[in-house]
Amino acid sequence: MKKLITAVAVLSMMIFASSAYAAEPVKILMKNQIDGKPMAISSDVSPEIKNSRTMVPLRVISENLGATVKWSDSEVVLTKSNVEVILQLNSHTVVKNGKTVPFDAKPYLKNNRIMVPLRFIAETFGCNVSYSNFAVTVETKPLVIDGVKVKALQEEQHMILGGVVNQINGNTYNEAIYNIFVENKGKKIEAPTNYSWRSNLPPGYYYKVGQYDFLDQEGNSIKRFDIYTLVQSFDEDQDPEVLIYEANENQWYMFNHKALLGILQLIDTASKNGFLMEISNTVP
Repeated sequence: MKKLITAVAVLSMMIFASSAYAAEPVKILMKNQIDGKPMAISSDVSPEIKNSRTMVPLRVISENLGATVKWSDSEVVLTKSNVEVILQLNSHTVVKNGKTVPFDAKPYLKNNRIMVPLRFIAETFGCNVSYSNFAVTVETKPLVIDGVKVKALQEEQHMILGGVVNQINGNTYNEAIYNIFVENKGKKIEAPTNYSWRSNLPPGYYYKVGQYDFLDQEGNSIKRFDIYTLVQSFDEDQDPEVLIYEANENQWYMFNHKALLGILQLIDTASKNGFLMEISNTVP
């Protein structure tokens, strides 16, 4: 009888421990290899363990890896630089760069969010994944420009009064932003006649929206891009013309408004997830 009571007690403890384990929320951490400081990623739908796989909201993990997410009919298309992934709900296959490959856990809906296996998505975009104490850590690789590792991207903006300097420390964000600059450079042009960082410019001038410096480990600029937009009159209802100036080459290029919005969106996402640090702010 005592043995039976003991066995029941042990079984009850195992069930309790198993339930507690299952109830423990799973955290997603992003870790830069340079500084080694993991940052928790926020999400309105919690990650979960299902069939021994860590399932995470697709858009949250993809955007934090610097990938874009688009719907195409019943498919979801993820793109980042030269990698394209096409997946469907409840499918055990995925198309990666035109090749169909098996998917270790089929995507499903949870609270109107597509849940996908974290490891597959992270490793597809060049990251390492580890699991410990109810936390999944995605270790990212630093952006390398001309053989030099980038520590941070510094963004500088001027206002009517004062200015703001921020640094983005997330490797995946910096890589995605750099790729947008490189991949969306248009034809080479001569420097515009009228351009300035001063606010309240008249129509026809090019206003400097921001200065973006990719910094090395010592804080020196490896590569710098300045973005300018054409000031329009109040009755013009179209996207403004955009130019970029690559300071290292002393060369101007055509750019496009959509690419500019993509950069600003990535910086906003980096800020929301704690990867943006304000260096100075002189705006009254």
